[in-house]
Amino acid sequence: MNKPRIVVIGSLNMDIVVETSRFPRVGETLTGEHVHFIPGGKGANQAVAAARLGGQTTMIGSVGDDMFGQSLIESLQQDAISTDHVIRIAGTPTGIASIMLAESDNQIVVVPGANASCLPEHIQAVEQVIAEHDIVLVQLEIPLETASAVCQLAKKLGKIVILNPAPARELPEAMLKCVDYITPNRLELATLTGIDASGDHLQTAMEALLEMGPSCVITTLGEEGSAFLRKGETLVKVPAYRVPVVDTTGAGDAYNGGLAYALAAGNELKEAVAFACKVSAMSVTKLGAQAGMPTQEDLKILNQPIR
Repeated sequence: MNKPRIVVIGSLNMDIVVETSRFPRVGETLTGEHVHFIPGGKGANQAVAAARLGGQTTMIGSVGDDMFGQSLIESLQQDAISTDHVIRIAGTPTGIASIMLAESDNQIVVVPGANASCLPEHIQAVEQVIAEHDIVLVQLEIPLETASAVCQLAKKLGKIVILNPAPARELPEAMLKCVDYITPNRLELATLTGIDASGDHLQTAMEALLEMGPSCVITTLGEEGSAFLRKGETLVKVPAYRVPVVDTTGAGDAYNGGLAYALAAGNELKEAVAFACKVSAMSVTKLGAQAGMPTQEDLKILNQPIR
């Protein structure tokens, strides 16, 4: 059987992770406990997640011509990810994410750097590469016009498109109509629709997003698991797994990489969502977004989800 083929178009960042006992108040200076320099970026994280699960994965994006950029490319190559179409932008720094970890949670500030130079013409130049894959996975840490060009090109090529709308922003109708699966969390869902997505309002917000164009909305709900809704069907909830939490930074990226892998492998949607929940759960048990991405062997220790 051929490996599932996944192409990820998105960001590559160096994550500068600071661990503290608590988050500082405004104007306060705290002494941190540890600092780590960890390969990240939502695009690269999702590529690593898919590759570690067994997917034949290609990364498309941009880095700077600095040491961080070279380090990120080498890190992807260690997971057998094709980096032939990660371009180096001269005179531009690689993107970074400043991440503070405290109290089993995180706060993140992203500086795009070279990610802002991943442009639509770059996507046009790799049309044949996209055509060779089963699933196209894209996020919003690259310019919106580029992400939109990806979705429209992938749909023209008859590919399955997964859009992780993070960070959330208003999206053009032409883009949303090309999306097969959109994967917001509750906050992103509320931002996209203008509807409170908490509690009983969840389905209303998901229905509103469906009306905007995607074929299926899959909402991640943290410790509550996930919910998905397709046009003309009923809302389905999939439970989460209970695990010890070390670092939640890459949980959403693990979820999307797991979902892409499972769908590319031919799983039905409910099975794919359940698999994504399992991948996401395992990812938070280790420090670092990419370091926490599990293999198929890692997933074997998780038995039953929370009911």
